[in-house]
Amino acid sequence: MEDILGKEGNNFLEFDQALRPDSFEAYIGQEKVKENLAIIIEAAQGRGESIDHILLHGQAGLGKTTLALIMAKALAVPIRVASGPTLKKVGDLAAILSNLEPNTILFIDEAHRLNRMVEEFLYPAMESRKLHLIIGKGPGARTLSLDLPPFTLIAATTRADLLSSPLRSRFGATFKLDFYNNEDIKEIIRRSAKLLGVEVQSLAVEVLAKSSRATPRVANRLLKRARDYAQVKSNGVIDEEVALKTLKLLEVDEIGLENHDREFLRIIVETFNRGPVGIETLAAALCEERSVIEDVYEPYLMRVGFLKRTSAGRVVTEAALAHLNIKTKEQRMLDDYLK
Repeated sequence: MEDILGKEGNNFLEFDQALRPDSFEAYIGQEKVKENLAIIIEAAQGRGESIDHILLHGQAGLGKTTLALIMAKALAVPIRVASGPTLKKVGDLAAILSNLEPNTILFIDEAHRLNRMVEEFLYPAMESRKLHLIIGKGPGARTLSLDLPPFTLIAATTRADLLSSPLRSRFGATFKLDFYNNEDIKEIIRRSAKLLGVEVQSLAVEVLAKSSRATPRVANRLLKRARDYAQVKSNGVIDEEVALKTLKLLEVDEIGLENHDREFLRIIVETFNRGPVGIETLAAALCEERSVIEDVYEPYLMRVGFLKRTSAGRVVTEAALAHLNIKTKEQRMLDDYLK
């Protein structure tokens, strides 16, 4: 973990950092979230205070980390970055909190994966800026309270529902980042292409944007792979043909579905006759963790209308059948009978 705005922070996400916007003006999309954050920052600066603790939630790749970095720059304060799974012991968090400078932003990614003991240790730090340490063990143990400097916790999570109610209630503001519209994704691709120094034609932008799953991170990944393809297989310019061939090579279809998405839908259709099928059964059939299915597979498939969650389980829609040109077990039996 490093001070992003200090000298040590220059190596943080070095390559992708070049594509990250560094101001609210350069950050494309999420207009309501940006407006609210800008007001919070301006008001806190006017009072000479730290901003309230903030919770950002939404699917991976939508810009939660980028927003945290932008807020730190707008406030001209250092930012420390940590990940929920790496804070395994109370001592890990205590070491971080006790070394914070005044007004520092502490950014914790994947906050839903915080150890419960560590999470409870955060409560007095967030509420009263106190650090309660237990010294010793057994009957001779005693509690030592340390005062913390003013700081702001910005937590990011893809699963806000997994955060405990006591933790959620301690944030002064909570914002959800939604999937991006197609025009914003196209603007992000054009901006990234300019930063990468690659020429990308309008039709190619359209092709890449449609396959970007309404997510900036995916859009930038596809753009970089198209740049590689254009450099090796073409004249260095990303045109429509280069974009289409890149997607074919990556096995990404015209709306952004990848092999694992198609296999996920196919198993539900062919093995479970479109569903409904329970999440645990589905996880076993796919040899995947339940959290992977809920965090990786389902959000985009539900957004494009290919999957529904019901009280009985997951169900594949008619739109998915038409897109993938696959048939249910009953349809295959009927076709065999009619032959």
